[in-house]
Amino acid sequence: MGFFTPWFLAGVVGVGLPVWLHLLRKHRTTPQPFSSLMFFERHIQSSIKHRRLRYLLLFAARTLLLLLIVLAFAQPYVQQKILPVKRTGEVTVLAIDNSLSMRSGNRLQQARQMAKSVVGGLHAGERAQVMAFGQRVQVMSEVADDHAPLNAAIDAIEPSDARTSFGELTRTLRSVAQSLHLPLAVHVYSDMQQSGMPSNFNDLRLNSDIRLEPHAIEKKQEPNFAVENVVAPRRVYDNKKTRVLVTVSGYGTPKATRNVTLWLNGRVTDTKMAQVPENGRATVEFLSLDVPYGRNKGEVRIDSADTLPADDTFYFSVERSDPRHALFVHETGNTRGLLYFKAALEASGQSAFEIDDATVEQTTNLNPSKYAFVVLSDVGALSGSFEAGLRSYVRGGGSVLIALGHMSVARAKVPVSDDHIEETRYAGREGERFQSAAWLDSSHPSILKDDHWDDVKFFQAIRIAPGNARVVGRLTDQTPLLMDQQVGDGHVLVFASTFDNVANDFPLHASFVPFIEQTARYLGRLEGGPSSVAVGSFEELRDSREVGAAVDVLDPKGERALTLAEATKAQNIQFTETGFYDIRRPNGRNELVAVNADRHESDLTPASPETLALWQNTSNGTTASGGGTTSEEQKPLSLWWYVMVAVLVLALAESLLGNQHLSVDKEAA
Repeated sequence: MGFFTPWFLAGVVGVGLPVWLHLLRKHRTTPQPFSSLMFFERHIQSSIKHRRLRYLLLFAARTLLLLLIVLAFAQPYVQQKILPVKRTGEVTVLAIDNSLSMRSGNRLQQARQMAKSVVGGLHAGERAQVMAFGQRVQVMSEVADDHAPLNAAIDAIEPSDARTSFGELTRTLRSVAQSLHLPLAVHVYSDMQQSGMPSNFNDLRLNSDIRLEPHAIEKKQEPNFAVENVVAPRRVYDNKKTRVLVTVSGYGTPKATRNVTLWLNGRVTDTKMAQVPENGRATVEFLSLDVPYGRNKGEVRIDSADTLPADDTFYFSVERSDPRHALFVHETGNTRGLLYFKAALEASGQSAFEIDDATVEQTTNLNPSKYAFVVLSDVGALSGSFEAGLRSYVRGGGSVLIALGHMSVARAKVPVSDDHIEETRYAGREGERFQSAAWLDSSHPSILKDDHWDDVKFFQAIRIAPGNARVVGRLTDQTPLLMDQQVGDGHVLVFASTFDNVANDFPLHASFVPFIEQTARYLGRLEGGPSSVAVGSFEELRDSREVGAAVDVLDPKGERALTLAEATKAQNIQFTETGFYDIRRPNGRNELVAVNADRHESDLTPASPETLALWQNTSNGTTASGGGTTSEEQKPLSLWWYVMVAVLVLALAESLLGNQHLSVDKEAA
């Protein structure tokens, strides 16, 4: 029960009035004239009897009357439940959560049993449909009124490694309701994880013809430990420089010590202890990773002993190989650019490439195809055989980085790309003393998020006509600073200045190191992705040149993940399980992909009842197509009239009792 105007309840203090009338009011005696008091005995008269309640029934009536008057002013009400009315043609939808968190205990089994009880309660002719949902929604059955296929569909739902998405479920329900043109009675069986709720609550809005009944499998948070993340290199070139950083998290857990074990190719390599604070996280670092050559399977495990062991293991893949060689060509005596370029690669911790330097004269008999990429640092004339070899190398998929300086001006065109060299731009004393980078394309792999070149001073730049090249950066006078042109299957990246700290001071700034590192990775086609991906991620299987070539993919169980038709046509694959996927491409670019469940699933905190009520009520207040109430509602029912009737009856009773006692007192007097 509630009150519309509860502040009137302060009038309860008025109950003291009948108490004062019947108990605390001072006793008064009426003096009677008498001739003499000599025949009376002197004694002290007790006043206790005057402090006793008189006329108890009248006192109770007056007290109750005042209470009812106060209650009437406060306007009491009770919640009146309006039961849903079965709508014409309504289809019952049974949506069962099969995300990773439903592996905790026997949650999925409970959900199946609850859904089967609803199927058993369907009357003849009433239709239903079964769905399983996690990150995506899977329709398990057609709309049917036969209990057997519905129960079979419920039994066919298996636990997955996906993340819960109530927003995706809501979008699917809206689509189903629009396609069927019938009202839906949706029963959702889930642990109702708070992490499964979308950031925008509007994504949970239901159509007016959808009636939602959420069934929470678990209403309180269960403590859970998990390996939240593992930071490990994707590729290793030197075991001594390899480190593995592990984060262990506790969700609703007390302070505890967990054993953290590092596994490599099925064998334990190291074990450490993690002191996890209450409801917090701890980090553990393994200082070396001795991996053999080739692709390796890494795992980090903890001994959590909780109800969700599926998140106690984190997978990562690491590949051991030798560094690849890159060619740096420069003029004789001009080694400053080589010095800064190699120093930047070493400072970045990049050991994937080893730089082989050569002068212009030494390139005559060099074959560019054996290098990961080639750098031409302010060179003049190249030998015809080497330049022809460069053109063939780029068209076949190789990459060349060209830095232009005063030696390049002697050429009319840029090597390989054949872009026209227009002029040399100097910053002299009579004008601006230097140029700076006015614009950079942060989406280019050489720049990415490291686009802070504002403090770099460029004293000389070579202006060229970009032609079909992609301009990645410009100076303040709009001279193209960095250009990327695709030639055949390869790339030619042109930097309109040098790396020698003469034409600019770029090598002296912090932005130079990430630029060289990212450019080397880009030109060398070295993928810098993480050592693992999340369930639901996609991986590209082929490029435009490999159409029709078969790609073989083995899932974590060792079975083929693609059919014969998909192996020759599929452009990408989505990872649906945790573990290792072995991708074998026709071009020899094989890959071992480690897949882990989204660690949002490790937080077993359920959504609040208020959140579920808001979701349930997003379709309330409207009428469905079949008529009747769309969902069970609660409306306030005012009790004011009933209280006023009681006040009138009690006032009449109090008046009668008061008159009766008054007449008795007069007779006694």
